[in-house]
Amino acid sequence: MILVTGATGNIGSALLRELYAQGAGPLRALTRDISRAAFPAGVEAVEGDLTVPESLEPALAGARSLFLPSRVGPDAEIIAAARRAGVEHVVLVSSITVLTHPHLGPAAENQAVERLLKDSGMDWTVLRPTQFASNALMWTASIRSGETVRAPFADTGLPTIHPGDIASVARVALTEPVHRGRTYALTGPEPVSARQQVAAIGTAVGREVPFAGIGRQEARARMAEVFGAEAADAVLDVTGGDVNDELLAVRDTVRHLTGRPARPFRQWAAEHADAFR
Repeated sequence: MILVTGATGNIGSALLRELYAQGAGPLRALTRDISRAAFPAGVEAVEGDLTVPESLEPALAGARSLFLPSRVGPDAEIIAAARRAGVEHVVLVSSITVLTHPHLGPAAENQAVERLLKDSGMDWTVLRPTQFASNALMWTASIRSGETVRAPFADTGLPTIHPGDIASVARVALTEPVHRGRTYALTGPEPVSARQQVAAIGTAVGREVPFAGIGRQEARARMAEVFGAEAADAVLDVTGGDVNDELLAVRDTVRHLTGRPARPFRQWAAEHADAFR
């Protein structure tokens, strides 16, 4: 039995579809609200919440493999509950910032979760993706209303990854034992800047989307209101304010593990054009 948590999210939903299409065996999906979830036929839906570890017991019962996004709930308790339930292998979605910016608070937290898992006695595979293409959904309100999209570091290109590619790698890791005990850094196929992302969305929706670059301080003021100052600084560092060769590197891991190249941002934009219309 494979248990997919975050089963309605950008990665989890794609992962379930791939596992189902592959005939990967019994599949179970964790969701907060079964009545609002739609999964492939034959996938067992179980209600539970990663932020409430005691609610996970029914979902973990009988599971042998677990897909787990890091830092959604109290990871130490989740990992301990998985071990008690007899889970044998966990595929963890961490962050490439563990490699590129280990001094930042969120990266240190991800690294701590990785260590908890590696010390748990269960088999593990750690995925460290870079910036998600789906982060562009934060611009939906502006684009729908015809407003100018404003973003810092407008021309800094990062190798943004399609969440579906993370799902594809997770599917391989869950179904092929050779990937146990491995850590994989994952990126998209090419650097793409904020300006280029907005242009790709404009192409996908069939109209020009106005864009303007802004300075770090203006961006920080807006982000700090939502995330707090420390988190805002961390996000700004890894999106352009403190880039390094490791962060900018394009990696061929997706193609190497799945047999097909990573999908470019423009493909993600075309697939999600309706969100911006």
